[in-house]
Amino acid sequence: MSTQIAFIFDMDGVLVDNLEFHVTAWLEFCADKNIPLNREEFFQNLNGKNAQDTMNYFFKREVEPELAHALNEEKEVIYRSIYLPHIKPANGLVELLESLKAKGVKLAVGTSAPPANVDFTLDNAGIRHYFDEIVDASMVKNGKPAPDIYLKAAEKLGVPIEHCVVAEDAMQGIQAGLSAEMKVIGITTSHTAEELAHTHLQAPDFTTISYDTLVELLGVE
Repeated sequence: MSTQIAFIFDMDGVLVDNLEFHVTAWLEFCADKNIPLNREEFFQNLNGKNAQDTMNYFFKREVEPELAHALNEEKEVIYRSIYLPHIKPANGLVELLESLKAKGVKLAVGTSAPPANVDFTLDNAGIRHYFDEIVDASMVKNGKPAPDIYLKAAEKLGVPIEHCVVAEDAMQGIQAGLSAEMKVIGITTSHTAEELAHTHLQAPDFTTISYDTLVELLGVE
């Protein structure tokens, strides 16, 4: 490989197809707190947001960081308990990661998830060892849709942003990738291909994505 390139993955809904379990957990959490929430509102306004921004949205004010963290962890306990028996890597992911590692592509995770969920997901799915860097919401000031997470991932990988591809499923994260001026592949676990038409490529999973896909998107050799 003559040009160093990087592939940066969002986690939820990308590395694992887990959004239905997150939605179920959020609906259960909100019902317990008497917070109105339905599936449509979640996907339109909340999917991809970090814990602080989510709690600010629910309570219509700036929630104290300690309280936001504690409330979010309540929801995450629900999520982890219902998802653990079902956790597995997305279709085609392991094969892709192995082929990209063999080609020398730098790999990272860039997620709004809290560190406990990152550990839970990467370890139980058995995929942590593939990634050179992991960037979560605790490492940046501004969460998605701000580009900070993806810019930090590129910085840690040592790869220029023009040589980075992002895999995302949520509108907030897609905006983060685009704002970082990276190529974005829209994974259609949360939205249809038509809804993700503003990304550079749309795919249901990783079975049709390869090293050549990245090279073509980036226009490098």
